[in-house]
Amino acid sequence: MTTVEATMTTPQNTNAPVVRRVWKTPIAYGVFTLVAFVVLLLFGHRGTTTFNFNAGSTGALGLPLLTLGVRTTSIVVVALAAAGCATAFVLVARGASVPVWLTSLFALDLLTGFLCWAASGHTLPLPTLLSGSLALSVPLIFGALGGVISERVGIVNVAIEGQLLGGAFAAAVIASVTGSVVAGMLAATVAGMLISFVLSVFAIKYVVDQVIVGVVLNVLVLGLTSFLYTAVLVNHTEALNTAPQLSVISVPLLSRIPVLGPVLFQQTAIVYVMYAAVALVTFGLFKTRWGLRLRAVGEHPQASDTVGIRVGPTRFWNVALAGGIAGLGGAYFTLAAVPSFTKDVTSGAGFIALAAVIFGRWHPVRATLAALLFGFSSNLQNVLGILGSPVPSDFLLMLPYVVTIFAVAGLVGRGRGPAAAGRPYTKS
Repeated sequence: MTTVEATMTTPQNTNAPVVRRVWKTPIAYGVFTLVAFVVLLLFGHRGTTTFNFNAGSTGALGLPLLTLGVRTTSIVVVALAAAGCATAFVLVARGASVPVWLTSLFALDLLTGFLCWAASGHTLPLPTLLSGSLALSVPLIFGALGGVISERVGIVNVAIEGQLLGGAFAAAVIASVTGSVVAGMLAATVAGMLISFVLSVFAIKYVVDQVIVGVVLNVLVLGLTSFLYTAVLVNHTEALNTAPQLSVISVPLLSRIPVLGPVLFQQTAIVYVMYAAVALVTFGLFKTRWGLRLRAVGEHPQASDTVGIRVGPTRFWNVALAGGIAGLGGAYFTLAAVPSFTKDVTSGAGFIALAAVIFGRWHPVRATLAALLFGFSSNLQNVLGILGSPVPSDFLLMLPYVVTIFAVAGLVGRGRGPAAAGRPYTKS
């Protein structure tokens, strides 16, 4: 072969960038669009649905009722979903990614269609639906924030359920004894930290499998609180299990915003603490030296150790912080939701919070949104059940879990957790 021939047969543009097209999001769009077509059009109704945007006597500005025809709305919703699906396929085919705003609009479109279809023939009170959703999400958000911090520093926190339950028990007892909701909230925080101390000692010092320790702690706290409830609280209900309740605080002006005002700004103090916690944890993780060190230990503890970061103490105190945040979330059960402690009052909320951490890709804001999804789905089942909707309640209860399974499995997107999460570190 001559030099000219060799030159002619050499592949050209060997340094050209390779465009990697990820089709998971467009495929997910297509699946949900197909489901919407089947449910909304093939099994649709022909009545009307009325949306009420007012919150009764909450002081919000009055808005007119919105009445939509179910059939017409379903056709529009499916058409818009199909357009969004086509747009997603075109973007990926061109090598671009699907923007978050398009996914948000796609989800809002399908949600509108589903609500209109499910509440056919009834009036759907949106402020009541959203307010109840937020109430159910508060302990999940606290638990998810604790899970994010713990896993970002390298410790898998399966004990969120125990921290929530311990916080609920401590808040009920201390608030009943002292008559102070502030003391109850502080006690819940301390209880969550004590449980996390046990997790830290076994996971960091004695290098025990973190998942096993978390499961054992959940069982231990459940058994201990159940025993104390039966042996002590039942016989001394007035003195030890009648906690004062947090009062609702209305924020001037903001609480008068239509729809969202009563939902977000007519809440108890612990909800406002939750708002601050989400903002502070997000800012701290990504904008401060503390967050940089925390994430470095969770990603590469050996490299962190070589630059002078003490891996063990960093993990220990941040897991304690995570437990305190989760324990504070447990106080919501007994100081805001119900006036007393009962056996297993958390009902698996800690495991839902752990799922929200994974669903939210170990990011505080995304984990918060995932927790809100669980709360919304649970409350939607309650509201539609009261309205007498034909949608089976079991289907509504399983919906968020199905969505989470799809998300975690990689249909909507694949998230990578902290590289060193769950891996013990021994200084060499």
